Amino acid sequence: MTQRSEKQTRLDSAFHLVLIKPSHYDDDGYPIQWFRSAIPSNTLASLNGLAVDATRRQVLGPGVRIVLHTYDETNRRVRPDRIIRLLRRTGERALIGLVGVQTNQFPRAVDLARPFLAAGLPVCLGGFHVSGCLAMLPALPPEIQAAQDMGVSLFAGEAEDGRLDEVLRDAWSGRLKPLYNFMDDLPGLEGAAIPILPAEHVRRTSGSLSSADLGRGCPYQCSFCTIINVQGRKSRYRTADDLERIVRENVAMGIKRFFITDDNFARNRQWEPLLDRMIQLRQGEGMNIGFTIQVDTLCHKIPRFIEKCGQAGVRRVFIGLENINPDNLLGAKKNQNKITEYRLMLQRWRDAGAITCAGYIIGFPGDTKASVLRDIEIMKHELAVDVLEFFVLTPLPGSEDHQKLAAAGAWMDPDMNKYDLWHRVSHHPVMSDTEWDETYREAWRAYYTPDHIRTILRRAAAHPSGRPKTVLSTILWFVLMVRFEDVHPLEGGALRMKYRRDRRHGMKCEPPLVFHARYLGGTLAKLWRYWRVWREAAAILKQVMTAPDRPDYRDLAITPPDEAEREDLLLYHSTRGGEAALARQRREEAGRAKAAEMVR
Repeated sequence: MTQRSEKQTRLDSAFHLVLIKPSHYDDDGYPIQWFRSAIPSNTLASLNGLAVDATRRQVLGPGVRIVLHTYDETNRRVRPDRIIRLLRRTGERALIGLVGVQTNQFPRAVDLARPFLAAGLPVCLGGFHVSGCLAMLPALPPEIQAAQDMGVSLFAGEAEDGRLDEVLRDAWSGRLKPLYNFMDDLPGLEGAAIPILPAEHVRRTSGSLSSADLGRGCPYQCSFCTIINVQGRKSRYRTADDLERIVRENVAMGIKRFFITDDNFARNRQWEPLLDRMIQLRQGEGMNIGFTIQVDTLCHKIPRFIEKCGQAGVRRVFIGLENINPDNLLGAKKNQNKITEYRLMLQRWRDAGAITCAGYIIGFPGDTKASVLRDIEIMKHELAVDVLEFFVLTPLPGSEDHQKLAAAGAWMDPDMNKYDLWHRVSHHPVMSDTEWDETYREAWRAYYTPDHIRTILRRAAAHPSGRPKTVLSTILWFVLMVRFEDVHPLEGGALRMKYRRDRRHGMKCEPPLVFHARYLGGTLAKLWRYWRVWREAAAILKQVMTAPDRPDYRDLAITPPDEAEREDLLLYHSTRGGEAALARQRREEAGRAKAAEMVR
């Protein structure tokens, strides 16, 4: 081709970038997908924002348009055959990007890659599974090696600072590399292209919830965590100006609710300027914006942090409580969790008007079925948690736990689809496999009883900043997903969608009549059960809201810590670790009192 004709081709060309955030399969082999999903994909938003910026900067040269196609498979069906037909019809170059692929989504991502590769389209796959394995394992595990052998290009690390540009240029020129490994060079976020999705994508989530990461990395060393090995332990953050751009661009599309995906927003060194900017937008300009954040259990020790969160519009907070047995926490290197601080921390959030959602992990070495159920009863009576979500202790690839088990040759389930924090994928040193599974299921039933739901609502209704109706809707989301959809609530949504031909590779496609009869019948049965649970919950809420003693309600969990008798709290006296934690707290208090006396 002559230089002139090459130039003319570039001026007349478009490059299609297809970004797909895959779901993962349920136990029957169908992608978990909803009419409205619960949580937006921040990875998809980040890659979309970077791609929009790359288009603006014309990274493929003058005149080459980058045409973006974005799919979040949790709320939008992906049809490779239709995408392939579209690209063949245009005759233009393309790249299929499978983005943000977690371990449990890896099998689905590979299945999506198959038809694209067969059609001769380049495919690049990135996310926590690839990044975590490259960071923590001496060699590629079999499933990743097999994907690479199929022709899938791998991307490890983060795409800011020109990394996406490099991939786009290579795909445009037909020279996509087998591996892009940026794990040793994590980029800064200040001034980077902001995460953003078109409004029609955001509205496919329940509540039209957008997302953004304001910081990456975590300073702690939890052995079950992949964040510290993929995003690093050094805090990298966006600026308050970046945050304002994110908010304004979303508000301009009518989107006012945000999920801040930082693993631990409290350890973002810029938390105060960020919160101050949120407060300015809310109070100075009257923006009715609200936020959900994730924090650790010592965030209340940071002066003004919780108070400013309340002023900034933080309405829901996810807290990594993880366990109430200090021995389990120490074994997982969760040294920052102090059970003697739990009660005060939770009540501070309650006073700030935030709904508290706490994570609890089942399967630590010291756990038994009896101890887990005992601890749940303690939390119900002594901790003011609104929503408790349970996870199976999982050796996720990219974590220290997985690295150690792999090095020891211990059994771990080879099916990556099960690594969803819901299925058991390893053995427990004390409980049998059956007992561990039963304990996990019973934990959900033990916490979400009608009586305890009533108690949670009474606590919310008694506080001037409480939002009992919102608390109940959150509880119902958790209850319905666990009882009737058989998925973890974080993977939940509204109205489950299934498509017969989307079944997992290697599983038989069901006959049309069998599939549609089961799907339709199952959907109608679930809607009936939904209604029955909602009716019972609505009756409980009505009783709570109309109770004459509503503002006067008090129980042990919402009694200020200085009024509670520590000697009577099972939180401290049910385990040796709890006793030791209480003794340590008393020594610290005595030391502070002595120091104060010396000053006087």
